[in-house]
This record gives sequence, structure tokens and C-alpha cells, in this order.
Amino acid sequence: MQRIRIIILLGILSVVLAACNNQSTEEKMYEHLEEAVSLEEGFAEQQQPLVELEQQEKELYNEIISLGMEEFDKVKDLSEEALGLIDKREERLDAEKESIESAKSEFDEIESLVEELEDEKVQSTAKEMISVMDEREQAYQGLNEAYHAALEQDRKLYKMLQQEDLEEDQLREQIDVINEQYDKVISANETFNDKTEAYNQLKQDFYEQAELNVEYENQSESESNKQKSEGNDSQDEQDEQDKESTKDE
Repeated sequence: MQRIRIIILLGILSVVLAACNNQSTEEKMYEHLEEAVSLEEGFAEQQQPLVELEQQEKELYNEIISLGMEEFDKVKDLSEEALGLIDKREERLDAEKESIESAKSEFDEIESLVEELEDEKVQSTAKEMISVMDEREQAYQGLNEAYHAALEQDRKLYKMLQQEDLEEDQLREQIDVINEQYDKVISANETFNDKTEAYNQLKQDFYEQAELNVEYENQSESESNKQKSEGNDSQDEQDEQDKESTKDE
């Protein structure tokens, strides 16, 4: 069964604005944008626990495959344990979604301020930033739905493994379904990352054009690419393991 490490590009730009006495429209927008960053911290906090839960489940799956159905009682116990991990992953996904949606609600507060911007270039960038953020939200919803669907297929697999009369063809067919669903997760994740990068750039452009005195605190692009590369390497390695697993069953 394909197992992946989802590398989500965190990095809604976090910045610090110099103190000022009278707030301009741009500064009011800044406050909403940075509050949205704070609200999205809950999203970031779910990533490492999700990776760890997925790794634990992967280890259980590998142990189940190594046992085979000859040791059915042990397979059944391990499958039940894996189902518990899926429930925990689902809880993390729900917390992640709640954080993203809270941040988006805060972000939406800037829409009523855009028309007050006097500089046409700044206003144009702000409108584009809103458009891309809407696309990012849609991309996240697609990612979340794809991941939930993948978990449902995982859950189906472990319930099948609790059936002593499970046929090898049935198992292979379900593994294929799971692999296809995780391919959708990977694609949705890439779209979400792309939209995050585009939004971050527009937000930086907005701050610079509005001449806001800010300092950026963000993961470097090279580090982000490194993480993506590591995620792909992990996936390739697991694909090879999956092939061996299905051969030996």
C-alpha cells in the first residue's frame, strides 16, 4: 500500500510592523492579515503529528504484511490498532481544517477596506491577493476532502484484513484503490502549495507597495524545496516497498 509523507508548504508570511500613532487603511489591512497568520498556527501544529501517525500506521501495515493471514489473530489485533490511528489522523485533519477556515474568515475582513485604498497599484495588488487567497482556500478544501477519502479507503482495508476468508485479489484491488486516492492527495497538495507561494508573494508585494515597515519571518525557498524533495524521495522508496509487499502476499 502506498504511504506518503504530505509536505505542506507552510509559510503564510509572518511579519512585524513598526508602531505608529494613526492607522491608515493599509495598516488596518495589515492587522487582519497578520491575525490570520496567527489563527493558522493551529494548521501548522497538526503537520508533524500527522506525519508521525502516518509513520506508525505504515509500520503496522508492514508488520501485518510480513505476518500474512496465517497468523490471523495477530493480524486482526494489528488491524484494529491501525484503525485507531486512522481515527487520530482524522481528528488532526479536522483541527487543521478548523484553523484554516478561522484564518480565512479573518482574512476576509480586508475586503471591505480595499476600496478605501487610494493608490491604484496597491489596490490592484490587494484585489489580486484576495483572489489568490480564495483559490488557496478552495485548494485546501480539495486537499482536505482528498485526504479524508484516502483515510476512508485505509479504514476499509483494515476492516477487510479482519476477515479470515479475505481473498488475495480483493486485497490487491483495495491497495490499488488506496494508491489512486493518495495520488489525488499528492496532486491536491501540490496545488495548495502553489497557491500558498503565490499568495505569499502578493502579500509581500502589497506590503512593499504600501510602504509598510515590516520585517519578514519565513522559511527560505530553498528549505521548502528541500522538504518537497525529501517527501518525494520518501514516496519513491515506499512505492518500491509496496511492490515487494504485494508480490510476496
